[in-house]
Amino acid sequence: MTFLRISILLFVISSIWLFGKPEISIPKKFLSEDTTKIDKEYFLEATMLGYFAKNGTRNPVLKANKGMRVRITITNGEVMTHDISMEKLGIKSKTIFEKGTSTSITFVAESSDTYFCTVPGHKAAGMVGKFEVVEGSLAPKVVIGKIPMKNGKPLNLNFESGNLQDWTATGDAFKNPIVGETPSPFHEKEMKIEAEGKNFLSSGGTVNYKLTGTLKSTTFKVSHPFASFLVSGGALLDTRVELVLAETNKVIFQSTGQGRATLQPVVANLKPYLGKNIFIRIIDNETGISQIPYISNDKWAHINFDNFLFYSERPEFENELFQKDIIILPPLDRVLNAGLSGIEAAKAMTLPKGFKITLAAAEPDVVRPISFTIDARGRLWVVEGHTYPVPAPEGEGRDKILIFEDTNGDGTLDSRKIFMENLNLVSGIEVGMGGVWLGAAPYLLFIPADLQNDKPLGPPQKLLDGWGTQDTHEVLNNLRWGPDGWLYGVHGVFTHSNVGKPGASDAERTKINAGVWRYHPTENKFEVFAEGTSNPWGVDFNDYGHPFITVCVIPHMYHVIQGARYQRQAGKSFNPHTYDEIKTIADHKHYVGERGPHAGNFKSGSAGGGHAHAGAMIYLGGDNWPKEYRNTIFMNNINGAKLNNDQLTRKGSGYVASHRKDFLAMNDSWSQWLNMKYDQNGSVYAIDWYDKNQCHSSNPDVHDKTMGRIFKITNDNDKFVKVDLWKATDMELVNYHLNKNEFYVRQARTILQERGENASVNAALKDILNKNPDITRKLRALWTLQVVKGISEKELRDLLTHADENIRSWAIQFLTEKKNVSDETLASFEVLAKEEKSPLVRLYLTSGMMRLEASQRWNVLEILTKNEMDATDHNMPLMLWYASEPLAELDPNRAIVLAEKSKMPKMLNYMIQRVGAINGEDAKKALKALSIRLGHSHENHENMILIEKLLETNH
Repeated sequence: MTFLRISILLFVISSIWLFGKPEISIPKKFLSEDTTKIDKEYFLEATMLGYFAKNGTRNPVLKANKGMRVRITITNGEVMTHDISMEKLGIKSKTIFEKGTSTSITFVAESSDTYFCTVPGHKAAGMVGKFEVVEGSLAPKVVIGKIPMKNGKPLNLNFESGNLQDWTATGDAFKNPIVGETPSPFHEKEMKIEAEGKNFLSSGGTVNYKLTGTLKSTTFKVSHPFASFLVSGGALLDTRVELVLAETNKVIFQSTGQGRATLQPVVANLKPYLGKNIFIRIIDNETGISQIPYISNDKWAHINFDNFLFYSERPEFENELFQKDIIILPPLDRVLNAGLSGIEAAKAMTLPKGFKITLAAAEPDVVRPISFTIDARGRLWVVEGHTYPVPAPEGEGRDKILIFEDTNGDGTLDSRKIFMENLNLVSGIEVGMGGVWLGAAPYLLFIPADLQNDKPLGPPQKLLDGWGTQDTHEVLNNLRWGPDGWLYGVHGVFTHSNVGKPGASDAERTKINAGVWRYHPTENKFEVFAEGTSNPWGVDFNDYGHPFITVCVIPHMYHVIQGARYQRQAGKSFNPHTYDEIKTIADHKHYVGERGPHAGNFKSGSAGGGHAHAGAMIYLGGDNWPKEYRNTIFMNNINGAKLNNDQLTRKGSGYVASHRKDFLAMNDSWSQWLNMKYDQNGSVYAIDWYDKNQCHSSNPDVHDKTMGRIFKITNDNDKFVKVDLWKATDMELVNYHLNKNEFYVRQARTILQERGENASVNAALKDILNKNPDITRKLRALWTLQVVKGISEKELRDLLTHADENIRSWAIQFLTEKKNVSDETLASFEVLAKEEKSPLVRLYLTSGMMRLEASQRWNVLEILTKNEMDATDHNMPLMLWYASEPLAELDPNRAIVLAEKSKMPKMLNYMIQRVGAINGEDAKKALKALSIRLGHSHENHENMILIEKLLETNH
């Protein structure tokens, strides 16, 4: 015991010496009265790659004897939100964000457990490890290694000779590779290499990482079944150590470092090669030179090596580097161009056969284009974002709205007008309904305008305020008219808004910090349509009116359902009873590797370019383009400078997004398309911010202030036409609903919405709805009937029995739009819940329930939750939970019975938590009654423990 205590003491002292005294913050509820006696202390660095011990171990197994008081301190290794928690104990540290800050948990070791980060997605990304309660010594078993021999002499495989005896070098990296000084002069001073003996080998360290070369040992016989060597440096394909079979030149084992400095042992099983001759080959073919102007070179483009030994049995090392913990990244993508002129940039791009791209406008005619829309005359309304990234004082904004037009069809925007100047932090624009709509945090603005003569009819009106500006690239953005006549937009996660009409009280406002929102232009209503994701910068609707958004960092694609709550990059839902969130529909990602999205930047050309996306365009531009593109979604991949293209395929109640071949490569690292839209010709315009800095920065000097482009993509079949739908008659606008180019349909619908209800328009639209054989045309007629108030509740209710699932779905959507329904409609919903075969319709019905008073939901939800066909659906289990959870407040016992009979996974578990949160007598009685009904069977064990815990907490 004395030896053990001394060992522990020495470990603690050495850990403090290596790490320094950390700033720790221990939640009081996890501390006993005696906080001074710590029997076992661990210090870990927290990053998205995992928790790292100072000896380099990723997610080390932390050990203690039973009864020991253990403290685990984490220090943030990056600017990222992290914490540490114990799964079984249910304790959690405070959350840290800034690099270098620390926090701790303290507990008594009673049983083995799992430690992990509770921030959504971090555990899945690899921030998780084991805590083990063991008996006896905590030290690993020591096995003595033996130096390989040749001709009766030990080989110089640990470089203690101070030279390259027994080795042959080629290239520059190994001309003077032996390091015998501490600290190493070839590494950053704070790096602890931890070599075995005096010397170790490096191909250049972090100082000379650009050097390349190869080092090869003499051949020697495998005399023992196991071997180990020490390695560190880059987790890169071209910085590695190989063990090579001499007779065939076959690589039988290899290892890179893991992107850290400390040498760690790796173990190779050489049993199959006993008696064979092998040699060691150390390779550094990676220069680490970045071709991205603002991305620093990779100093880990080197390899460190030391101390090759044989063993008669497999050795155990406390800081062994396992191959599963090394996530190797490919080399940086090749950058073909940077900083091109507009004309040269267009020439450099590559597109599919039959397409071409032209420069429509460039600096100085357009600078910093941040958002745009296309009006009923096919003209582009473009916002120049001069104020970004720092909001100007009120009245001192510098943003402009420009109107561009191609007057002769040659692809050049030869007409340019200034509509308005001196605007502040504009990030979204839409035109219609009597004027211009702007997202300009902290406001949603409306500028009444004479759109035929391009004249404002007054100053901007502040419709809503309270939009946040904490992170100015995550403000409200990308406005777009929806098929239901609402104005839609998106909003990022790190900006916190509390939205309402100017002068509204806090109780009259709505919070949003990630998601999709909408505003009704005539009823002046604001709603959060769906919440979650990260920083969406684009929303669009497919042929069936289903919205989709593209996002960054987290998985990139979401089918947006009203009332849904989606996976978040950070933070939690405003509803504390959410418990889980709907995940991406993408079956792929656009970056490589498993070290997190940022680690794949500029190395992911093969997968689509990277994790950051801007813009969302579902192509519905008519029949000119090949049919394969219709209803597919396009998004710009910012880091990869590619136009990604995803296929959206119906599955269950929703969709799966699959990666199609990237449509376009800009081949220019400065290219930054922010959005794309198709026009009356089926051609596509794209705005390009064009800046060498691809990342948001609050420092305005980081961003270029002089450049910007607009490009036009055309197919060989595109034909230029001039249009002015504002001059069209009502019946002409109705007929435009039959055009396969959605440009005409959307413009026509918005104009008819502005003109208001008209009996002849209603009749003509109903004729399309009832008689046109194309379901997409029927839908368009239905949508416009809704926006012009041309369809009654009874007519919508009759559509609940329509043969097509899309019509039935939209009938539900519109019947629940006002958030109350008649008894007749509610009875029809109950019949539909019992008889409906389509999961899409059941999804709309569930979403519709969320807009009704909770007391009206019971019967429909009691039916829908029993439908076992939806138990494995992507959306339905959680959507049904979101719709059901408020019922707990109305009648805890009935809500629990609903959950008991439900076929949805986790529904009962969630309802137990929800009822437990009420902490009232009726809730306690309902939980106690459930406990009696469940009994103590194995299948109910988890729920029984939860009930007991809640009853004990609420006692």
